[in-house]
Amino acid sequence: MRALLASLMVAGTTATPAADWPRSTPDAQGMDAAALAALDGAFRRGDHGYVDGMLVIRHGHVVWDATYRHDYASLFKAEHGPRGIYNYYDPEWHPYHRGSDLHTMQSVSKSVTSALVGLALHRGELRGLDEAVLSFFPGYPAADDPRWRRMTVRHLLTMTTGIRWDESTVAYTDPANSCARMEASQDWLRFVLAQPMAEEPGRTFVYNSGATQLLSQVLKQATGVHADEYAARHLFAPLGIGAFQWKKTPTGHPDTEGGLYLRPHDLARLGMLYLKGGTWSGTRLLPERWVAESTAPAVDVARAGGPPWKYGYQWWLVPAAGAPGGYVPMALGYGGQRLMVVPQHDLVAVFTGWNIYDKPALDPSLALEKLTAAVRR
Repeated sequence: MRALLASLMVAGTTATPAADWPRSTPDAQGMDAAALAALDGAFRRGDHGYVDGMLVIRHGHVVWDATYRHDYASLFKAEHGPRGIYNYYDPEWHPYHRGSDLHTMQSVSKSVTSALVGLALHRGELRGLDEAVLSFFPGYPAADDPRWRRMTVRHLLTMTTGIRWDESTVAYTDPANSCARMEASQDWLRFVLAQPMAEEPGRTFVYNSGATQLLSQVLKQATGVHADEYAARHLFAPLGIGAFQWKKTPTGHPDTEGGLYLRPHDLARLGMLYLKGGTWSGTRLLPERWVAESTAPAVDVARAGGPPWKYGYQWWLVPAAGAPGGYVPMALGYGGQRLMVVPQHDLVAVFTGWNIYDKPALDPSLALEKLTAAVRR
């Protein structure tokens, strides 16, 4: 399976990227250089484990851009299992793609997938979010449970599918993890579709990467092309993203739940697109309504035993004083991938890392607190 997955990798685009971000100083953009330097120092000392990078953009200018190197080849140990595309300890694949500067995004891929759903709606290729999920799966075995037939695209986006699923109590390297079993299967979509239902769709938030993987087929059926090709044409190219890598499953679908690799500067482009309400360089790529709706609280994560956060359409909403609606939208990924869109401060921040060893990943709330404390005007 590992060799097959590797052979199905999609190459990055070769489009010429747009000019990179203009550079400035923290002071010139109203931020405290000493406060950012203190956070940088903590990363360099290893206070927050294996952080790979910090990028802070204020008023459209890069005010901090740092990379921290770690010897992941030495951290790899044979007992972690054979090397391969879904061995999260394999330094050939994680956190950088085969020695390049493309960094794994993990579940930040989910927020990108959400943007693609918004694009498909905007372009009239997807009729609406209340379309039945199973209508996008012709030729797949029909589910016996009628609750499957009541599941909609909206339920996939908000992680309220009602599917029995567990990827929160054990590590992603543990076969007891539902996502790990999906990633070990030969047909991810059939694996998810075969899962039993636990309750009625729409009632309860349960974090479910399989739900996002079903969106790969929704997008394929709606647009006629796979999500990676659709992204390259209609999202990445307009944003000036010139290189990316997107893992594919054994059946050829992009791993929309966690398989994307990007450069941090290019991930920041997505953050700026959302900060500006769906426009990029004066051109509208996403409807303003979609940006607002997808980053607005749709479900309460705390009710499902999580932190006091909310969840939108594949975006996390973290409480923050002064933020519109009281929350800052974040795209978060396993190991320490963080994209923060902070509209009240006209700020976008990207953190990358690979904390899957002996220390927890960078706390998003703590990072946001440090950033906002550094804003002076």
